[in-house]
Amino acid sequence: MNKVLACCGLDCGGCGAYLATKNNDDAKRVKTAEEWSKQYGHAFKPEDINCGGCTSKGKIHFQYCNVCEIRKCGQEKKVKNCAYCADFACEKLEKFFAMAPAARANLETIKKAM
Repeated sequence: MNKVLACCGLDCGGCGAYLATKNNDDAKRVKTAEEWSKQYGHAFKPEDINCGGCTSKGKIHFQYCNVCEIRKCGQEKKVKNCAYCADFACEKLEKFFAMAPAARANLETIKKAM
């Protein structure tokens, strides 16, 4: 699998913040800030739209990544992503997968290949 995955299995390659940061694309930051402001009911500014990927070390992360319980758990357990965790799929993930079934599919693909 050649995807950049968050701990939870989301594909960072489909994330506006990740793409804007990777490509240093200010127009993408503006577009993503507008979309996410409408979608999540929070006023995001273009300068908020920066992320080097959930599992990147020492890089900037989107503000939610800093409080994400799934990411925090993965870091504590020192796993590349949740597919590598002995507790896969835990209660936190099951709740998340209800909103993001593609994330489950990504992690299950990794788990099957192990």
